[in-house]
Amino acid sequence: MSGLRRRAMVAHCSVGLLAGWSSGVLAAAAEAPVILVVGDSLSAEYGLKSGDGWVALLQKRLAELKKPHRVVNASISGDTTAGGRSRLPAALRTHKPAIVILELGGNDALRGLPLATTRDNLLTMARAAQAAGAKVIVVGMQVPPNYGSAYARDFESVFGDVARQAKAALVPFLLKGVADRADAMEWFQPDRIHPLAKAHPQMLDNVWPALKPLL
Repeated sequence: MSGLRRRAMVAHCSVGLLAGWSSGVLAAAAEAPVILVVGDSLSAEYGLKSGDGWVALLQKRLAELKKPHRVVNASISGDTTAGGRSRLPAALRTHKPAIVILELGGNDALRGLPLATTRDNLLTMARAAQAAGAKVIVVGMQVPPNYGSAYARDFESVFGDVARQAKAALVPFLLKGVADRADAMEWFQPDRIHPLAKAHPQMLDNVWPALKPLL
């Protein structure tokens, strides 16, 4: 066999091996269980460098723990539960998630939307995700005291109510250890709404106890 022919055969085999390897990697990625995060600016890395938000940190933690899951961040800054409800069906069809994390509701409060509507939207989303075969985590939020103690209490209870009715996992408060710190303002961006990057590892730690048993 001539040297030229031998080199051609080696090159052909190498291309074949690479193609097979690439196909295997793509197939493995496609088959990896998907964790779909449907949230607002707290999950969409508002005001942060890409990769600094808790959702990106979640993907890193899963990789470090050698978990096969792939995180899809379908969060949109400013989104409400109504917005999430309207776009969730398409996201479920596209990504076929094994786990859905619902992090919405804060903007409903900022806009003064009825709590009954927020509750109904979240419950509808949770049940739609479950009907699609996904496990669900409801992420709770709280509002500042200036909203009034009664409203703050009723708003906080929405998330627990939804989790109980849907038999879903619950994160009581995404910003626990951040918004309730004595030096809380040092952990937020100038708008006093969106946490700084240094707060996001704590936010992930708040989500993790609810997520870990579902992996």
